[in-house]
Amino acid sequence: MDTRALRYDLAQRYFDSRDYRGAIHELTGIVEQSPEDVGVRMLLARSYFHAALLSPAETQLREVIERDPIESYAHHMLARTLERQSRHDEATKHRRIAAALTGDDELLRPHRATATAGGQG
Repeated sequence: MDTRALRYDLAQRYFDSRDYRGAIHELTGIVEQSPEDVGVRMLLARSYFHAALLSPAETQLREVIERDPIESYAHHMLARTLERQSRHDEATKHRRIAAALTGDDELLRPHRATATAGGQG
């Protein structure tokens, strides 16, 4: 197994054990080596999101969407990231795209933590 694969496996273990900062540490180097790898970027974005590092999560998600515009989960995660930053109007666009890509109208609803936070509009 190559070093990159070992680091990714370690990052996945960190993520699974909710050590998101450990995952970020491992994944950052992998993304620098393989910037085109959307899967690694998604795990890095999810790690940032769960560590409440929303700006870097947004950056990674936008990069994923630029590289793979039909990655529905990236649109969904970007919507949630924007909602956590009280950027509900921007989030709506990405919720609509995720719903259109998957056919799942449930994705049109704001995440329950923001549904009562004035996310209408």
